[in-house]
Amino acid sequence: MKEYSYLHLGEDVDPDAFVICDYRVTTEMKMEKAAEAIAAEQSTGTWTGISTLSEDIFEKYGGRVLKISGDSIRLAYPVEDFSVEVGAVPQILSVIAGNLFGLESIGKVRVEDVYFPKCMLREFKGPKFGIEGIRKALDRPGKPLVGTIVKPKIGLPPKAFADYVYEAGKGGLTNSKDDETLVDQTFCPIEDRTVAVAEALDRLESEGHKMMHAINVSTSGHKILELADKVQSWGARELMVDVITCGFAAVQALAEDPSIKVPIHVHRTMHGAMTRDPLHGVSMLPITKLVRMCGGDALHIGTLGVGKMSGTKGDHSNLDACLDDITVPYKTVMPVCSGGVYPGIVGAIVKESGMDVQIQAGGGVAGHPGGVRIGAMAMSQAVDAAYLGKDVEEYAKDHIELKQALEKWGRK
Repeated sequence: MKEYSYLHLGEDVDPDAFVICDYRVTTEMKMEKAAEAIAAEQSTGTWTGISTLSEDIFEKYGGRVLKISGDSIRLAYPVEDFSVEVGAVPQILSVIAGNLFGLESIGKVRVEDVYFPKCMLREFKGPKFGIEGIRKALDRPGKPLVGTIVKPKIGLPPKAFADYVYEAGKGGLTNSKDDETLVDQTFCPIEDRTVAVAEALDRLESEGHKMMHAINVSTSGHKILELADKVQSWGARELMVDVITCGFAAVQALAEDPSIKVPIHVHRTMHGAMTRDPLHGVSMLPITKLVRMCGGDALHIGTLGVGKMSGTKGDHSNLDACLDDITVPYKTVMPVCSGGVYPGIVGAIVKESGMDVQIQAGGGVAGHPGGVRIGAMAMSQAVDAAYLGKDVEEYAKDHIELKQALEKWGRK
């Protein structure tokens, strides 16, 4: 039986005919052998030569090793390897990030980036709203958005929950959201919570302030559209979905359903199980691209290396994937910086992110000595200082709420 070589080193391929994927490989094998093993496993091959693999099948459907540089390899998979329904993310992931992680002979493998051909990108619609749509809904054309996560994460009943949202809005916040573990628990039923929050948002708007709250609809796949429809009918102005636990198809189903007429806020809870090990798993970058393709309007990207969540300062790849119009040509996604955020860190985040960002704090609002409204004021003042290009400590001299926050938590 003939053995086929998957090595096409230095070969240029038609970017419209292949999905190109970059991997980081840690192995004791020769890198050429490791690269071929991955290309084979994810396309036509198996662990040994087989009688049913012909030259024609191999040429049409075999993965190709295009580049090896140190511990990095670049593979190309023919578009024919992917489902006729090329907008199907589950099958895409099965090819680019499937059994390769279990190849014991190789060691560790990490998917670093992926580039999709135009024929595949056309099958996705991208965000309905994106940055521009969210800004328009909030009447906030230039400043960063500033939000909160209702804390404690779970435990508040609907009225107390909605009171928190109202107080945060009175303090100037533009956004609030459920936390990732809150959906429809007995202590805070989703219908009661959604109605109470909608009433709080209506009250704020009648008082001259627009605010958006994301209700978490993360549930079973066959129920998520039904729940989203109900939540929307109860007055939700934004939906939230946990993309890793629910799946990319859940985001896509919500975004492409014509009955869903509010933005989709995408949380990335559990991503660390795949992204945290720098040598194994999947980096956040392919996840960001797929979320944008599937129609997420806002996405958590960490705090760009200046907050509590793991990340590298100066690494703007996920931010760029939300904002650029080259590799993923859809409406832009609102990048959400969240995780250990407090007023004294806002300036450092904005320096990394620019103005198109949603900065949100949970404990950094609710933990303020003056309470939620005063904590929200302090966060809003910190965003104003960053927007105006002013030093936060200088700005705090005229804003007691911000001054108190800096005294408690300091600055970065």
